[in-house]
Amino acid sequence: MAAAGTHYPWYKKEDTDAFFALFQNNIANFVIIAITMLGMGFPTSIVYGQVLPGAAVAVMAGNFYYAWSAARLARKENRSDVTALSYGISTPVMFVFLFGVLLPAKQLTGDAELAWKVAVAACFISGAIEAVISVIGRWVQYHLPRAAMLGAVAGVALTFIAGEMLFKTLEMPVVGLLVLGIIIVGLVARVSMPFKLPTSLFAIVVGTAMAYLIGDAGSERFSDAFTHLGFYPLLPNLAWYEGLGLLFTGMLAVLTVVLPITLYNAIETMNNVEAMEAAGDKYDVRECQAVDGAGTMIGALFGGVFPTTVYIATVGAKWMGAGRGYSLLNGAVYALATMFGLIAALAAIIPVSVVAPILVFVGMSMIATAFQANDTRYYPAIALAMLPYFANYVMTRFNRGAGDVVSDISSAIVVMGQGAMFMAIFLGAMTVSVIDHQFRRAAAFAVIAAGFSFVGLMHAPKLAFNAAPEFVMGYLAMALLFVYFSFQEAPHKR
Repeated sequence: MAAAGTHYPWYKKEDTDAFFALFQNNIANFVIIAITMLGMGFPTSIVYGQVLPGAAVAVMAGNFYYAWSAARLARKENRSDVTALSYGISTPVMFVFLFGVLLPAKQLTGDAELAWKVAVAACFISGAIEAVISVIGRWVQYHLPRAAMLGAVAGVALTFIAGEMLFKTLEMPVVGLLVLGIIIVGLVARVSMPFKLPTSLFAIVVGTAMAYLIGDAGSERFSDAFTHLGFYPLLPNLAWYEGLGLLFTGMLAVLTVVLPITLYNAIETMNNVEAMEAAGDKYDVRECQAVDGAGTMIGALFGGVFPTTVYIATVGAKWMGAGRGYSLLNGAVYALATMFGLIAALAAIIPVSVVAPILVFVGMSMIATAFQANDTRYYPAIALAMLPYFANYVMTRFNRGAGDVVSDISSAIVVMGQGAMFMAIFLGAMTVSVIDHQFRRAAAFAVIAAGFSFVGLMHAPKLAFNAAPEFVMGYLAMALLFVYFSFQEAPHKR
C-alpha cells in the first residue's frame, strides 16, 4: 500500500517554466485575435472590452478546474508528480472562427456588433456540442489506436508549434538562437541556470535584454505597449442570446463551419488527454471534453467567441516537472492582465523571437512523446499521421493570400488540409491495423473515412452531401483492398 499523506504542492519551481510556456501560447493567440479583428474593422470596445475578457474568463475557468482535477488525481494515486492539464484557445479553431465565422458574419451583416453577437452564439453552440460529444469520448478513445492519435498531435506540433515557432525564433537570429540555446541546455539537457532561475524566466530576461541592447527591439515598442491600457471588467452579457436569434433566422450557413470544427476540437482534446496518459497522468477524456465544452460556453456568456481545449502543450509541462501551480497562475494572470489591458503591453514589450523557442521545445516534446509512447513497429503509422498537417499548415498560412502559388505546388494541398485531423487519424489507424494484420479493422476505418468525406468533414470546404466524391471512392477502394487481404489471411489462421 502506498504511503498516506503525500504532499501535493500548490506551487513549485518547475511551475514557473510551464507557466511561461502556457502563457506565451495563450498570449500569442490573444494578440493574433486582437490584430486580426481590428484589421477586419471590429472596434476596440468589442475586441478589448468583450472578446478578450470573454476569452480570459474561459481560460481562467478551465485552468482552475484542471488544477483542482490534478489535485484530485494526486490524492487518488498518492502521487506528488501529477501535472495539471494545460488549457486555452485552440489555435487551428481560432483561425477557423476568425475567418470562417467572424469575417463572413461581418460581410453579411455589414455591422461589427451584429457579427460579434453571431460569433458569440456560434461559440456557445460549439461548446454545447462538445459537451454532448463527451458522452462517447471514452469509447472513441478506446477504439482509436494510440499511434494514430499521437501521430496526428505530432503533426500539429511539427507544423503549427515547433515549425512556426522556429521561424519566429530566427526572425532575430542573434537573440533567437541564444534563447534557443538556453532552452536546449535548461529544458532538454536539464542543466541548472545561473542563480537557480527557472529556465524559461532566465531565457526571457536574457533574450529581452539582448534584443534591446543590440537594437533588434526599438524603444517605440514601449510607447505602443501602453496604448490600450485601461479597465475592462469581466462582466456577463446577453450577446450569446441575441446572437442565437440572428444565427437561426438568417445565418444558418455559419453552423456548417461550427459542426466540423467542434468535432475537430473534441478530438484535439481527446488526443491531448491521450498524450498525457502516455506521459504518466491518466485523466477521464469524457470529463475533459465536457469541461472544455462548458468552458467555451462560459466564455461565450462573457462575450468570448473562441472555443477552448486541453492544450497540446501539457506534455511539455509534464516534461518540465510542473504540477498544478502553473495552471492556477495562468488563470489568475490572464484574468488580471485582460482586465487592465496588460496583455497587449506585454506582447509589445517582449519580442516574439524571445518566447518562441519555449514553444519550439513544447513541439519537440510532443513529437518525441508520440514515438516514445508507442512500439517501434508503429513508427510508420505515426509518421504517416503527421503528414496531413503539413498540407493544413500550407493551406492555412498561404492559401488566403497566395492561392495560385499553393495550387501550382499541388492541387491536393487544400483538399488534404481540409479536415487534416480526421485524415491524419484515419490514415494512422488504418496503418496500425494493417501492421497488426487486422485488415477488417483497417477496412472499417477506410469506410468511416469515406463517410466523413461524403458529408464534407474531410476534403471539402463545407458540409454537403457527396462533398468529395473522388475521395469517397478512394477510401472505399482502400476498404476493398483490405477486405481482400483479410480473406487471404483467413486460410493461414486455420
